[in-house]
Amino acid sequence: MSKPPFLKLPPGGRAYRLHTSRGAFAVHDAGTPRLGTALLLPGFTGSKEDFVALLGPLADAGFRVVAVDGLGQYESDGPADEDAYALPELAADVLAQAEALGAGPLHLLGHSLGGLIARAAVLRDAAPFRSLTLMSSGPEATSPLQQDRVRMLTEALRTFTMAEVWEHMRALDPPEAADAATPPEVEEFLRDRWLTTAPAQLVATGRILTGEPDRVAELAAVPLPRHVVSGATDYAWPVPLLADMARRLDAPHTVIDGADHSPNADRPTETAAALARFWAAH
Repeated sequence: MSKPPFLKLPPGGRAYRLHTSRGAFAVHDAGTPRLGTALLLPGFTGSKEDFVALLGPLADAGFRVVAVDGLGQYESDGPADEDAYALPELAADVLAQAEALGAGPLHLLGHSLGGLIARAAVLRDAAPFRSLTLMSSGPEATSPLQQDRVRMLTEALRTFTMAEVWEHMRALDPPEAADAATPPEVEEFLRDRWLTTAPAQLVATGRILTGEPDRVAELAAVPLPRHVVSGATDYAWPVPLLADMARRLDAPHTVIDGADHSPNADRPTETAAALARFWAAH
């Protein structure tokens, strides 16, 4: 679970619903597009708040940055029908979000599960995008250990309520996810986010994380600048695997020292600087 270090939006940041041809999505929007606009997709059990620490630095660097709750995530309502969260449907949502922003070609970034969704969107139609960044998101299904964690979680969701699962879920977190210094308002947010996320979304996207095939060769054939970003360690996809994916994509691989699976939250200043450099070059 990605954990934002704080929740306050930067000066000028806005929270609103982005209305698209596929429904309304809750977003955080900051900055002006002097150098371009970026659309940020969160990961499994995540939300737009996972990027809150990036918004200010990226806005200061000259970018408009829009972080989104996907269908059924936190403040974006979603149905109880698991089919609504199939990967082709989520990719179509991203394309609708890009169209609704009306900002011209976008820099697209996906974190973890969001990277698999971003990749599917680009493979479906790369025209709306200026570049693609895959952050802590690998070539195929997650590592076997992480697959086991996801399956345990999704099986629990078929039996217990979201509140009951929350009481046990921390035991599923990897050791590096623990942080005794988490502010109380962030702890409250994490629980609220969990309770308001659609269980069907978690079950369906859990299948993506445990079953997605390797589509790197397809992505490598798309004429779009690509960037792979990771922490120095990663429990979902081993960093050497991410480095090999970057090689196969002919893409730079930026490793954020001191970060794990969520460099956006672990080391936001360094991560924002790396993103801004790549986006400014494209």
